[in-house]
Amino acid sequence: MILRRLPLAGILCGTILLSACGAGYEWSHASALDTIAAYQKFLSDYPNDPHSVDAQSRIAALRDEQAWTTAQIASTIQGYQQYLTAEPNGAHAQAARGEIVTRGRAAAWKAAQTNETAQSLQNFLSKYPSGSEADEARDRLKAITGYRAEFGTARSQRRADHERDALTKRFGKELRQVVVLVPNANDRDYRITSAPMSEQDARAACATLKHADRPCTVVQAAG
Repeated sequence: MILRRLPLAGILCGTILLSACGAGYEWSHASALDTIAAYQKFLSDYPNDPHSVDAQSRIAALRDEQAWTTAQIASTIQGYQQYLTAEPNGAHAQAARGEIVTRGRAAAWKAAQTNETAQSLQNFLSKYPSGSEADEARDRLKAITGYRAEFGTARSQRRADHERDALTKRFGKELRQVVVLVPNANDRDYRITSAPMSEQDARAACATLKHADRPCTVVQAAG
């Protein structure tokens, strides 16, 4: 029996074809599994294969989806911030930022409602000037500060200050804060009035003064 030696070129060609065939099979297998581990094994076995770019792309996409799923399960500001830390340019980065803003606004609105004062509502509006909560905050702010109890007018600053001090001394607790509004283009008089308050509080303040035979009128506070 005569053994015939294969040419070296034929051996190399066969080896290349076998390698290509193996890479094709492994890529099909990794694609079917579509897991990070499968793609990592393909890259380990065939780092220079043309499909290596696709494998790296799928690994990045799968990691992004895993991070996003984790953030959605947590459904917290911290969870979405962790997603952005891990995937700052991820497919869901814009959605994560939106969720952070939405949850931050909801938490701030809840805090403003818990301690509902003119200051807390104004602080909320300065940070979140738009949205349904902002509209409600403006309505609540108007209800709290939309009125004044007006106690009279004076032609001079000195007289107005004197009247303010007299009212504060006698009715300080009932009137809260008495202020003097300086003249403007539409009014040449100094106005002695309460600080902005709710309509109910303004009516209560006027009732106190009228009971003491002092003039008082409930007016809407200037915008």
